Amino acid sequence: MAKRLDIRTTSSRRREAVVFLCLLLAILMSLSGRVHGQFLPTAPSVMENGSHVSALYLMGDSSVDCGKNSLFYPLLHRNLSLLPCNGGDSTLLPHLLAQKIGLPNSQPFYSQIGSIEGLIKGVNYGSAHATIISPSSQSHPSFNQQLRQVYETFQLLQLQLRQDRAQDFIKSSMFYLSFGRDDYVDLFLRNSSGMMLKYSGQEFARILANQMVHAIRTLYDANVRKIISAGILPLGCAPRVVWEWYNSTATRDGMGCVEEINELVLQYNTVLNEHIVELKEELPDAQIVFCDVYQGMMEVITNPALFGFSDTKNACCGLGLHGAEIGCVSAETTCNQSSSHVWWDLYNPTQALNSLLADSAWSGHPLPDICRPITVQDLVYTSHLIGGPSE
Repeated sequence: MAKRLDIRTTSSRRREAVVFLCLLLAILMSLSGRVHGQFLPTAPSVMENGSHVSALYLMGDSSVDCGKNSLFYPLLHRNLSLLPCNGGDSTLLPHLLAQKIGLPNSQPFYSQIGSIEGLIKGVNYGSAHATIISPSSQSHPSFNQQLRQVYETFQLLQLQLRQDRAQDFIKSSMFYLSFGRDDYVDLFLRNSSGMMLKYSGQEFARILANQMVHAIRTLYDANVRKIISAGILPLGCAPRVVWEWYNSTATRDGMGCVEEINELVLQYNTVLNEHIVELKEELPDAQIVFCDVYQGMMEVITNPALFGFSDTKNACCGLGLHGAEIGCVSAETTCNQSSSHVWWDLYNPTQALNSLLADSAWSGHPLPDICRPITVQDLVYTSHLIGGPSE
């Protein structure tokens, strides 16, 4: 009897051991999807927000950064504008899109401490005044520096996650690129380093667009499959440009914009859009969207009342003619109703205008076809595995 009991006890212990090992294995498998208690999304799965995007990463200039990512920005800022945003990064177009996706705001690269928790929430590599062409004096992360920072982030992801998991996570992330404005403002129009003598407007546009194509290819080679590339806004309508060309012989359109400057910007936007169409043929599994902020803003500037705006010429924050002789140096110099203005400061749109662009980029309303060939919403809810809208 005792022997039978011992046999049963041994058999029971074995079953318990098997159950324990199964439980342990289940726990370990569960933990493999966690990093310090946080679940990591994998590429084939739908995220908690219902989308196919696990994180948003930003590269660009003041269209994605209000100066937080530029070391010593208050000391090294140019164009005399200390406050390039009315309310911080959350008022900018890509951050407004992140809210629509259900993702947190991408935090500045320089605020990262190398922890996986911060990296998987998205990173903002952008820097106010960043240029595609590296200037002689560098006080901000340029285009190439931002690409290097992206590479460093991917290396950290692969070190702290399994390589296959890191690759899946990168593939399910989305990149937003917005460069070029400061190349025209700081380098070409001011003839820095003799840019206007070296290149025609068309040549300069092709140089910039080719560099953007290089960035997209580099990201693709690193397993990125969802990319938004934004064009340059209508600089010829910006308060600073209008003020600087006030006494010139430049041609002005019916809205008071400088046509020659807008034509330069249009050349870049057109070339970049053409390259993106070609890239989609070359990289069929890549989902690349071009967002034409120029087209959207010109529609508003042409018909401001239709969209709730009353001032398309003056900066809300600034001093002098058009609020453009001195930029936004203090919140005390702001207008009473920024929501009625298209322009916040010398070159940057207001939160109200960015919100309108974000709504249109997301759904195609009220400004249709800003983003093509699909809306950002379609891009977000499309699996990178099937190349079409999710069912």
